[in-house]
Amino acid sequence: MDFNGAIFDLDGTLLDSMSVWADIDIHFLAKRGIDAPPDFIKAITPMGFMEAAKYTIRRFGFSGKAEDIIEEWNQMSIDAYSHTITLKPNAKEYLLSLKKKGIKLAVATALTPNLYEPALKNNGIYELFDAFSFLSEVDRGKGFPDIYLIAAKRLGLEPIDCMVFEDIYVGICGAKAGGFRTCGVYDSYSDYEKDKILNTAEQYIESFAQLL
Repeated sequence: MDFNGAIFDLDGTLLDSMSVWADIDIHFLAKRGIDAPPDFIKAITPMGFMEAAKYTIRRFGFSGKAEDIIEEWNQMSIDAYSHTITLKPNAKEYLLSLKKKGIKLAVATALTPNLYEPALKNNGIYELFDAFSFLSEVDRGKGFPDIYLIAAKRLGLEPIDCMVFEDIYVGICGAKAGGFRTCGVYDSYSDYEKDKILNTAEQYIESFAQLL
């Protein structure tokens, strides 16, 4: 793969963290006497916090503000992102190999800084990145190129010069719509859409070890 910039999703791509969000969603709904529907996690995964909170209110008919739901999610997740979440195998080694080659690195994530910063710092990779973008900065989710375009702009690169690494199909589609090259990354929580990712992304990996 020949590119000058690499843009990485976090949850399910660099971070082994999707199980945390599954648990949060289950516990959040259980507190309200609701069993989490099988498609709920899939539906909100590509969304930013505000979009996901509004969707949750609409779907389950909750009263209250989206901001209150976001705050509850934040409090439930902050401990895990501050202390326990780890990287996918060989992720750090691959990032270091890219830096050694002079490739610029960026993050494009649904997470807000209060979550992604401690997770990246705890795992010793925060300083490797040249730019960060997150969904709360844009109006549309990862089915659109907005978040990736911000990351590329902050790297000072054109989309065609960047490779986007994503574990979800909608993220691959959004990046491709913006003119980016794409690499699908396996995660057990997106295994159900693996075939679609394989047929859409320019490259697909089961592990970052394949790229070392």
